[in-house]
Amino acid sequence: MQDLTHYIDGAHVAGTSGRFADVYNPATGEVQARAPLASTQEVDAAVEIARKAQPAWAATNPQRRARVLMKFVDLLNRDMDKLAEALSREHGKTLPDAAGDVQRGLEVVEYCIGAPQMLKGEYTDSAGPGIDMYSMRQALGVTAGITPFNFPAMIPMWMFAPAIACGNAFILKPSERDPSVPLMLAELMEEAGLPKGILQVVNGDKEAVDALLHNDVVQSIGFVGSTPIAEYIYATGCANGKRVQCFGGAKNHMIIMPDADMNQAADALIGAGYGAAGERCMAISVAVPVGDETADRLIEALVPRIEKLKVGPYTAGNDVDYGPVVTAAAKQNILRLVESGVEQGAKLVVDGRNFSLQGYEDGFFVGPHLFDNVTPDMDIYTQEIFGPVLSTVRAKSYEEAIGLAMDHEYGNGTAIFTRDGDAARDFANRINIGMVGINVPIPVPLAYHTFGGWKKSVFGDLNQHGPDAFKFYTRTKTVTARWPSGIKEGGEFSIPVME
Repeated sequence: MQDLTHYIDGAHVAGTSGRFADVYNPATGEVQARAPLASTQEVDAAVEIARKAQPAWAATNPQRRARVLMKFVDLLNRDMDKLAEALSREHGKTLPDAAGDVQRGLEVVEYCIGAPQMLKGEYTDSAGPGIDMYSMRQALGVTAGITPFNFPAMIPMWMFAPAIACGNAFILKPSERDPSVPLMLAELMEEAGLPKGILQVVNGDKEAVDALLHNDVVQSIGFVGSTPIAEYIYATGCANGKRVQCFGGAKNHMIIMPDADMNQAADALIGAGYGAAGERCMAISVAVPVGDETADRLIEALVPRIEKLKVGPYTAGNDVDYGPVVTAAAKQNILRLVESGVEQGAKLVVDGRNFSLQGYEDGFFVGPHLFDNVTPDMDIYTQEIFGPVLSTVRAKSYEEAIGLAMDHEYGNGTAIFTRDGDAARDFANRINIGMVGINVPIPVPLAYHTFGGWKKSVFGDLNQHGPDAFKFYTRTKTVTARWPSGIKEGGEFSIPVME
């Protein structure tokens, strides 16, 4: 069994707290490594190293900082297969999905190469008599990010790439469930030319999180995870005077109008609902067909597709549709919610409760589930399941359908499938949800737009990546300058004498 480390000041460092978290192979259920859980003292030591290293990095020309990111992109492409395999081994994703995890992070890094343009200030000549004004975007100092298990490559890069491009140092606290890829990313950043101490990885649990939240040197905190923890980090970080950006849970609805291409809609739901075993904050977990006829056609199209899904370990090849969930506890919670759906009266059309994979009986595999006749008062509707479970809520009208999405406490993503441009336009304008797809099931914006939900899916004013990232990781300083003015005299060629 492997003992993992922290990555501090350019080196792998063993933990000293004496506490560890088991890192599982989700396909076999076996413990394959131990991650050290940092003490407050270990976190504070990493922050102090970052504090000392950051001023020189901030003083580095933005174009030179961007060149480090350029090299980092080359290294990510070089090691793509290696990173994907390590990610799949600890998370359970299929290899193509793991490579996609890395790729979506890489795209944000590519965007951040444009930091010199994004960091330009503003200038006003002659704002007053002999007065000029100009603004500068300057780094915050030491920043930090707390990232989830479900995207162990993408979300760390969404945070540390813009932070570092802006001239900050960054402390990454990844999920203790799959920490190997974040450690590998830190190594690659330094191979790309990043000075030691600018990107450090501290593994840990709540003690490490609280240490970051209460350390006065840390100027900002980014977080992605569940809503209760997002609320805690946001409240605590703000109370300690930090800039905080937290992204929480989701319950994403996809509305299927009667005029939709049903095969297209069904294919979209299969990928969006069951891809990555449903462990995505942008997964579609609620299908809302409008009208019973639309619902019946949708269920008829979905069932054979779901029954053909291939569930297995990443080692089984690229034709595997999804792998195990991340832990035994996650599996138990998913099955608990499935049981509650049955008990509360939903119709379980596809039952994956007895799914078992030969040779992997101890793995954390969950079979696909499809519910019909789900109502908004059921637990499987109100709670985020984070598993391969799709709920169908039948709506009598478009207004009822859009009301379901608008009334839910989460507002991360949503989609509508229709051929009607008027309905699509009305949906996009009215819906109170942050990311909207029109005939696109998972509307994750590209790197040069911002990612973020509404309602209880987000806490903070600025979104991830895109222009918002450069606003979040910098402060604006405005300078008003006035210089003495008058007639300028030429050079003196005689010896000055007293008068």
